[in-house]
Amino acid sequence: MSTDANKDGAAARHGFREFDRRSFLKYAGAAALAGATLKKWPAVAGPFTGADFERLIPADKKLDPAWVKSLFERGQPTTYRGAELEKIGMPVGGLCTGQLYLGGDGRLWHWDIFNLPQEPPFVSTAGPNYANPPKPASPIDQGFALKVTVGGKAHVRTLDSQGFNREHIAFRGQYPIGFIEYRDPSLPVMVSLEAFSPFIPLNVPDSSLPATLLRYTVKNTGAEPVEIELAGWLENAVCLGSGRPGRGQRRNRVLREAGLTMTHSTAEPLAEPERPAARPPVVFETFEHGYGQWEAAGKALGTEPASGALEGQQPVSGFAGKKLVNTFLGGDGPTGKLTSPPFKIERRYIAFLIGGGKHAGRACMNLLVDGKVVRTATGNNEERLDWREWDVSEFAGRLAKLEIVDNASEPWGHINVDQIVFTDDPMSARGPLEAQEDFGSMGLAILGEAGGVFAVARLPSEPAEVLFAAGADAVESEAVSPFGRKLTGAVGRKIRLAPGAEGEAVFVVAWYFPGLLRKAIGALQDIEKLRRHYAKRFTSAAAVARYVAANFERLAGQTRLWNRTWFDSTLPFWFLERTFIPVCMLATSACFQFDNGRFYAFEGVYCCRGTCQHVWNYAHSVARLFPELERDLRERTDFGAAWHEDGATDYRGECGRSVAHDGQCGIILRAWREHQMSPDDRFLRAKWPQIRRSVEYLINCDADENGLLEGRQYNTLDAAWFGPMAWISSFYLAALRAAEAMALEMSDQEFAARCARIAARGSEELVKQLYNGEYFIHRPDPKNPKATNTNDGCHIDQLMGQAWALQVGLPRITPVPQTLSALRAIWKYNFTPDVGPFREKTPIKGGRWYAMAGEGGVVMTTFPRGGAESATGQGGFAHYFNEVWTGQEHQLAAHMIWEGLVEEALVITRILHDRHHAARRNPFNEVECSDHYARAMASHGSFLAACGYEHHGPKGHLGFAPRISPENFRAPFTAAEGWGTFAQRRDGGVQTEILAMAWGRLRLRTLAFAKPANQPLRAVKITFRGKDVGAVLGVRNHRVLITLDQELILEAGERLEITLG
Repeated sequence: MSTDANKDGAAARHGFREFDRRSFLKYAGAAALAGATLKKWPAVAGPFTGADFERLIPADKKLDPAWVKSLFERGQPTTYRGAELEKIGMPVGGLCTGQLYLGGDGRLWHWDIFNLPQEPPFVSTAGPNYANPPKPASPIDQGFALKVTVGGKAHVRTLDSQGFNREHIAFRGQYPIGFIEYRDPSLPVMVSLEAFSPFIPLNVPDSSLPATLLRYTVKNTGAEPVEIELAGWLENAVCLGSGRPGRGQRRNRVLREAGLTMTHSTAEPLAEPERPAARPPVVFETFEHGYGQWEAAGKALGTEPASGALEGQQPVSGFAGKKLVNTFLGGDGPTGKLTSPPFKIERRYIAFLIGGGKHAGRACMNLLVDGKVVRTATGNNEERLDWREWDVSEFAGRLAKLEIVDNASEPWGHINVDQIVFTDDPMSARGPLEAQEDFGSMGLAILGEAGGVFAVARLPSEPAEVLFAAGADAVESEAVSPFGRKLTGAVGRKIRLAPGAEGEAVFVVAWYFPGLLRKAIGALQDIEKLRRHYAKRFTSAAAVARYVAANFERLAGQTRLWNRTWFDSTLPFWFLERTFIPVCMLATSACFQFDNGRFYAFEGVYCCRGTCQHVWNYAHSVARLFPELERDLRERTDFGAAWHEDGATDYRGECGRSVAHDGQCGIILRAWREHQMSPDDRFLRAKWPQIRRSVEYLINCDADENGLLEGRQYNTLDAAWFGPMAWISSFYLAALRAAEAMALEMSDQEFAARCARIAARGSEELVKQLYNGEYFIHRPDPKNPKATNTNDGCHIDQLMGQAWALQVGLPRITPVPQTLSALRAIWKYNFTPDVGPFREKTPIKGGRWYAMAGEGGVVMTTFPRGGAESATGQGGFAHYFNEVWTGQEHQLAAHMIWEGLVEEALVITRILHDRHHAARRNPFNEVECSDHYARAMASHGSFLAACGYEHHGPKGHLGFAPRISPENFRAPFTAAEGWGTFAQRRDGGVQTEILAMAWGRLRLRTLAFAKPANQPLRAVKITFRGKDVGAVLGVRNHRVLITLDQELILEAGERLEITLG
């Protein structure tokens, strides 16, 4: 069971009752999971009948008032136990260093640090890990164990659910720190674990270490002294993929240095014996001259190979020459098959380029021997082609055929194939061992002085069985094993504890794999030269461990300081947990930083290359916690490699050379945000010419300059829409307002005036043309009847531009009355306590499952006034309308909080939070197209809205207007150069504000706060360093504006107190 913010009585009602209707388990295999877990949780809404869902989504949500009330309460941190532990995977590596999970029982798993291709389900672009969460698995042998000796009797336990009953293990995940407690009634000790990688906002280098720290604390709870041994082991997995037997060997060395004992793992090549010269490769097919003797059947192949992407298809890359097989002809619907002439197998490998859909047996390439499929390969739901190979040595001398099959008609129902080669050398792992992407080093260290420490370079057999005996006899300080044989080292510490005493051991898992899985990343500038960022700082895993050891107190102390600062708030624990969790994406294989300083990211883990603009438009966490990374995206990518002289920007950088109009609008707003999160105006001054040109590009798409975009508008729903729509036009208007603000700061009054004029007219036209009296809509262009559209539908993102404007302090885009009406309409028509009936009855069929039957959520688009029958268009992407995307839900919730609809926002966010309860799936993984999806970082926007936060670093401005418990409010804040805590208290007509700096510094010239409208403003008193500070009072945007007589700089540990009366 788990405990959380709503533990007691009605407040514990965080689940859903099964409704009185037929089962919805048919919707997806994993719906059985929902049915199983929901039965034990009381309802937060209902009961419902079929009549409630006659219009697909009930207008009356029938929410339990006690449950709603509990959403505002502080509560307690969420703690998981028992069966809930098995799905947990919290990232605990450094930012942009790979992906290493902490499991609910304390095991480290997943281990994607070696730059190796990942197996399903971790590479799918259909987001299967929501419906079917993966169980913990590891490609290597690693773990920790405890030995307790009391009264002459020894007890050994592995520190996981194998060694402890999982009912006696408690997990509390407050990213970036995971806390675990182990208890065993038969042992006189309690063990606690604190696991993390250093995470210090505004300090990217120290937050990007390829290392995980694990601090185990043991307390003697008995009446007798006990002897404790804590130890860990780690398999040498260097060259995990490329280490074929006979090619090299692995080596472990024990390093004993001041403050550090470590088993350091490396690999090295062996001198290869002379062998006969390899037979030259045979290029079997390039498709440069048509299909030749291949037999084509079905409409998907056409009459000749394709020259790249076909109509309606995303960019296709990675093929050789000018032609390839591409079965997207006519979209994903048509089917077909292409069969090769027979050939004799005379080389060990068949290598080929393949991309497209991932539908085993239906969209694939097969090898047939004697008419039977003996090998098969699919794409990875990506248009890029990558090298794959089959070892066919067992079929040497036999006749075979290849067949390229497209028998799939759903999304990604096509296959791309090119360049088929017969070879004796695999296309992967070519070149010297040192050049392999998984070459490097790794190690396990224990920190502190050498007293009581033991280490061994080689464990003889299963680690947990021999670990402590091997430590006692440890004499082997170096060991070597050839590839193909396991080599495992270990370190540990002995501690004697008196009754009631505590002792600890701090372990560091460090790695150094500076290469990149280049074929997954894409065709970036200088991709063949790039390496991971840490290659510039360190030379080995040992060097990483030394840095951690030398700076441990600072690194650990500042990480804990941030953790305390974030959670030391009056906001509900559950809200703080959920709004912060998505930033853990930075510590997954979705994000990279290269040795040239460039930040690069997928949409999710290995999903969709190019730091996609219109997905990252939703993400706010990185900009507020590590703003230099977002500035780098603007400088090096959007207004760098992706930028064209006419102002157009490629929405996927080098990986997608075309404009997405929502992405183009977004980078203007993001440039304004990045300027606000800068300490000075150097960023804006350097990039203003490109920003201005990119705004002009958007204005040129608005031919009559009426503020509405009307032509082709490619967007995040993977299709080009036509005609004015509130969603993208509101985004365009917000971009114009951001451009106006930047132009004024750059003394470009003429351009500022032009942007302001268009924006003002656009706000009027938005209401005049696109407001239907209840919400904002899309007017499709009749000249493009086959384009996807929402026409009269109620779309979740219809006012995304207004939401952005509120967060970054811009003038309103839409009037308050119409805005509130639209938000309430989304609540009425799109939010449902159970998506099951909607998915059963909606006229547009299909869609992926990111909210199962029995789970609540906000559906992307509904059609309460009709129009679904004309919305689908071509391309097969209208099924998105049925889906529930957490990033959109967070964006909506943030907007609702800004506009005062706090209760509705908290309901939406809490329902989302409960969908990610560990009883159902991994709480730390908000899935969309793939794992740890960037759009989910819209969650930080909800936190900012709850604080009423505003900041302008270059101007030295900071402001707050809390939306939740403003009479007694406390929450963390980040600014351009530092972070700390803001507190507000209202008492007897006096309002007190306190800014307390925890890290860095804060430069202030102006401050703004909200004050109750019925309380007159009489005076202000400001105290800093024990002295009064002079200031001038004013009012701006309904907030009290305080202009200081002189600039103040708050350093870490200092506080500023303001009293308004």
